[in-house]
Amino acid sequence: MQLAAPSGLMSLVLFVVAVGVLALLGGGFWMTSRVRYRESARPRPEEQPKMPPGGPVREVRQNRESAEIPRISKGERPLTPYDLTNMDSRPSASKDRPRWSKGSSGSFGGGGLGAH
Repeated sequence: MQLAAPSGLMSLVLFVVAVGVLALLGGGFWMTSRVRYRESARPRPEEQPKMPPGGPVREVRQNRESAEIPRISKGERPLTPYDLTNMDSRPSASKDRPRWSKGSSGSFGGGGLGAH
């Protein structure tokens, strides 16, 4: 019964915790204002980026095909990845987009059902 009796100590502890939480919140706002004060000023309207003279830049879509891997003759040393550096690609003459086979996810382990 004595533990269940109202105590002024519990009220004091709750008051101290509440004051501590308010102090943490106030300190957070104070720190934020200090950080914002040190930041550079926002750009003025005349400092904003301007549109290029030729108008907006548009996206260019094109199909690319890679250069052929050099073939080696029988008995020659096999090619290593270092021999294949800077393999270039060129624009494709075909305008058809490459498609995966029907029912395929397009990649190994892509999570699709696969061809059924």
